[in-house]
Amino acid sequence: MGSKPINLALRFLLEMAALVIYGYWGWHVSGGPIRYLLTLGLPLAAAVLWGTFRVPEDSSSSGKALVPIPGILRLLLELVFFSLAAYLLKITGREGLGWIFAGAVFIHYLLSYDRIWWMIKQK
Repeated sequence: MGSKPINLALRFLLEMAALVIYGYWGWHVSGGPIRYLLTLGLPLAAAVLWGTFRVPEDSSSSGKALVPIPGILRLLLELVFFSLAAYLLKITGREGLGWIFAGAVFIHYLLSYDRIWWMIKQK
């Protein structure tokens, strides 16, 4: 279920890249002390949300869920998480990188069609 080693590695790299992008945006949109808060705080908040709200038994993670949620909500969270990262690249003047990132996310989800179907069926 979307758990081929190469696809899992791609997913991990996309997750890490998204967190870096959040920090990059925080650094470039502000100055002074708020710059540091956004650069560190936004990726941290995103990582906490990402790791907290899970679908139990999801093979793309440990399968454990601190706060169990239905699969469709998890897919929505993932869509927002990755789409926001691509958008933040665009608004910081890195539109080309944003499209590359979005394309890599799209490829990951194409390769994870079985996981998506499984998640849609999870209540």
